[in-house]
Amino acid sequence: MTDTPKAKTEFRWTRKDLLSVEELSREEIELILQTAESFKEVSSREVKKVPALRGKTVANLFFESSTRTRTSFELAAKRLSADLVNFSSSASSTSKGESLSDTAKNIEAMNVDTIVMRHSSSGSAEYLAKKLKVGVINAGDGIHEHPTQGLLDIFTIREKKKSLEGVRVCLVGDILHSRVARSNIWGLLKLGAKVTVCGPPTLIPAKIEQLGVEVSYDLDKVIKDQDVLNILRIQLERQKGAFFPSIREYAAEYGISKERMLKAKKDVIIMHPGPINRGVELAAEVADGPQSVILDQVTNGVAVRMAVLFHTTMVER
Repeated sequence: MTDTPKAKTEFRWTRKDLLSVEELSREEIELILQTAESFKEVSSREVKKVPALRGKTVANLFFESSTRTRTSFELAAKRLSADLVNFSSSASSTSKGESLSDTAKNIEAMNVDTIVMRHSSSGSAEYLAKKLKVGVINAGDGIHEHPTQGLLDIFTIREKKKSLEGVRVCLVGDILHSRVARSNIWGLLKLGAKVTVCGPPTLIPAKIEQLGVEVSYDLDKVIKDQDVLNILRIQLERQKGAFFPSIREYAAEYGISKERMLKAKKDVIIMHPGPINRGVELAAEVADGPQSVILDQVTNGVAVRMAVLFHTTMVER
């Protein structure tokens, strides 16, 4: 593999930021996926590194706790040979009352090239991108979007199913509070997939069908037709009220048990963005079973984030 991956098309990336999948064109999504394919091979080498971003500096600015996303971005930056600086909310000046904008501008003044940010407020990444000259990558903002998770999910589906065109994907669970669901929906629809959202009526956003998705409240009814089941975490930390009677009832109605899997296609794949509430969203036998691609999602996340860092950091500003 060369130092910089060659796209299969002449399409060029022009954005300094990645804020949402909603704003991306089909061509931009395809370019990221193609670049990720090239970069995935790097992680299987004895020396897991290419010099694509040598001399560049990436700052991770995380105001919410994260294990997978933060570690994935760290590995992605290091495998591209970028220098990496980590900031957390407890260690940043925002804990002393400094504004998000001032904190970010001070980081920018240290001549970093890209800021990766996770924040609990929807729209925070876009707000920051307008204030800064350096690139901003949204690593999850409130309940708005989580674009790199959406892209790695799409990458994984395409890897397993060869194409997204006509593939039936069901997002199951807490759609209302899920930034992952929103990023998946925008990207999947643009690549030709057919998307269903399924969960308790209280956790399905009003008028979501206007995005082009089908809505179901009965998992047993729709499970038999799906090629992909992407199971979402119940986000109790974002829920301010009782959206379902009990965890036990939720598991009975919407959990993917070994028995419920008997109703699904034999080649259905099971996905989950993590962390998993085992025995609630997914039975252990399903999470660890042959149809689960959850660990493939984690592996692919590094390649996709390498692609995103590469394109946003190298764009002409």
